[in-house]
Amino acid sequence: MRSKAEIVRNWLPRYTDTPLDAFGEYILLTNFDDYVAKFADWHGVEVKGEGRPMRTATAGFLTIINFGLGSANAATVMDLLTATSPKAVLFLGKCGGLKKVNRLGDLILPIAAIRGEGTSNDYFPPEVPALPAFALQKTLSYAIREHARDYWTGTVYTTNRRVWEHDNDFKLYLERNRIMGIDMETATIFSVGFHNHLTTGALLLVSDQPMVPEGVKTEVSDRTVTKKFVDDHLRIGIDAMRHLYENGETVRHLQF
Repeated sequence: MRSKAEIVRNWLPRYTDTPLDAFGEYILLTNFDDYVAKFADWHGVEVKGEGRPMRTATAGFLTIINFGLGSANAATVMDLLTATSPKAVLFLGKCGGLKKVNRLGDLILPIAAIRGEGTSNDYFPPEVPALPAFALQKTLSYAIREHARDYWTGTVYTTNRRVWEHDNDFKLYLERNRIMGIDMETATIFSVGFHNHLTTGALLLVSDQPMVPEGVKTEVSDRTVTKKFVDDHLRIGIDAMRHLYENGETVRHLQF
């Protein structure tokens, strides 16, 4: 295999145990198996990829993929998805809320992401911003309001550091730059999606409040967030993609 096209067409089925022609035209991305399991249960479909790096479930036009944790895995799945060229890719991720106004279960609709992870530097120089497709974020905004929810918007910071909550200098940096949330994938997904001519967006669920010691995520707190808020998060993402599919809307925010 010499070309990228040959590689990804071989590797996407290998990573997911899902044939290329079984993927939907629209893709949901997640870091968590429970999102995939809920999606499969709600639609009466099977989960594929047990024992593989990425689990999937497909219901008609829509496929959900758990690609794992971190920016390296995010870049990998965004490269592999070029094998099917989906019409839109939406990341349903969890993030740390950095503002005092943030509460557990809040939704953040990012308008940009700061590329603190380093992985995206393999695709673009550092000065290129990481941005979502405006039309996809607009559709998400509509879906959120249809669920009688509000959301925060702003910039999120994407980092490769999983353990930083003890670093006061880094916390001051986040405060000084008025960053709304922090995660490990969003900037990578935006950047690699743009590099690969894939339309991308993100809707983030505030799962912890890492700026204060009592807000750092624990197993108990994460279980509580999952029980209370994940169903709504997932349903909003599904409804947004269904709206695009049923109305035949294009979400390309520019001509590549």
